[in-house]
Amino acid sequence: MKSTWILVADSSRARIFTADTPSSPLEEIESIAHTESRLHDREMTTDLPGKIKSSGAGGHTFEQPTDPKKHEADSFAHSVAQHLEEAHNANKFKQLLIIADPSFLGLLRDQLSEQIKKLVSFELDKNITKHSAADIRQHLPEYLPNI
Repeated sequence: MKSTWILVADSSRARIFTADTPSSPLEEIESIAHTESRLHDREMTTDLPGKIKSSGAGGHTFEQPTDPKKHEADSFAHSVAQHLEEAHNANKFKQLLIIADPSFLGLLRDQLSEQIKKLVSFELDKNITKHSAADIRQHLPEYLPNI
């Protein structure tokens, strides 16, 4: 059963668990933090947007092309997907279960390779990264799928 990984993630943290048997408790084997995602927008940008004066009644502000929070979440999703790819290539797991914050789950899906997507046997869109291993286990099927 050690060939099954359970990924629990949000935009700033990913935790990887495994289990000895399909019904056993989870054991955390890895934790990845992305502290940049925890910053406020104003801390992620170096300057406020510029302003343009117009001949009319006022001006308007230049908008940033991308939201800094979304950019950091995208970046972290890419890092997690890359980590999963490398771990799978090193034969560390053969099956993947994912529990992730709904918005992060979509970003992660976009970043996963087709090879890794085929290994996903369970998904749950819930943000429980701060929960204990025992509580996370309660959100999974009683008997974990076993390929």
